[in-house]
Amino acid sequence: MAETSEPKTQKKAPKATKREPHRPDLATFAGFAVALGGIVGGLLLEKGSIQDVAQGTAAMIVFGGTLGAVLVTTPLPVFRRALQRLGSVLFEQVNSTTSTIEALIQYATKARKNGIVSLETEAVAITDPFLRKALSLAVDGTDLQEIRKMMEIDIDVSEQSSEAEAKVWDAAGGYAPTVGIIGAVMGLIQVMKHLEDIKEVGHGIAVAFVATVYGVGSANLFFLPAANKMRARMHAVSTLKEMTLEGVIGIVEGLNPTLIRMKLAAFDTHPDKPKKVKNPKGAKGSATVPKTGATTGVSAGTSAAPASFGT
Repeated sequence: MAETSEPKTQKKAPKATKREPHRPDLATFAGFAVALGGIVGGLLLEKGSIQDVAQGTAAMIVFGGTLGAVLVTTPLPVFRRALQRLGSVLFEQVNSTTSTIEALIQYATKARKNGIVSLETEAVAITDPFLRKALSLAVDGTDLQEIRKMMEIDIDVSEQSSEAEAKVWDAAGGYAPTVGIIGAVMGLIQVMKHLEDIKEVGHGIAVAFVATVYGVGSANLFFLPAANKMRARMHAVSTLKEMTLEGVIGIVEGLNPTLIRMKLAAFDTHPDKPKKVKNPKGAKGSATVPKTGATTGVSAGTSAAPASFGT
């Protein structure tokens, strides 16, 4: 029986710990649509036209000047990472908190039965770098405090890197409105050369202020929101890593898988998932079972964790 159960564990573990796929962030796309729709709609309601704000020279001044200022401010490697991280604003990684908890419970169950050394093959197969590193250190017999210290350093370095990337877009959001004003002033300088024609003066002033629209609009509709969205992603990743570390620490300490599940349940910020589990049961008293894990009311504890993982 033991020989047949271990291969099943080895097959399931990589599936439970691999990185979740990405999907379009509906909030980001909806936000862009609402913002642009409101601005363009207001322009059209005021009898304006898209051509009034479609000025290539203004865009060249604002975005070229902003890019140059950002490059002066930011080291090139950080700027490159910030460009790559821009994809996280448009696409979000499917939340893997629940699957990670189930994987940790499975590892804890096996370690409690066969010893933590039995997790060596699972640790190698894990695709999540953070969990693989933490579990490998645990399997190698590294001191508990050293594991915590090393993995916390990993979290801190990752947060600092993500914060540096978010600050690139913060800087762009700070420079763009100022460069837009520069563009408007440059346009007004050209207007002042033709004061003899009042029609040209009016048209030139309108064109000059388009640069200000580009600067203020890009800063408040894209650059600054993108920086804040990156920080939100960073906090979510850090929370998942902290939860993973607590789970590995619990495995090293030899805690009961039920206690580990209850400890990690606080990190699961998706209450909708337990509701789907309790609805088919129908009974009101079963509402507390999914929230704390299916093993809460079971004294044996060890047999219920793999069952919930399988579902």
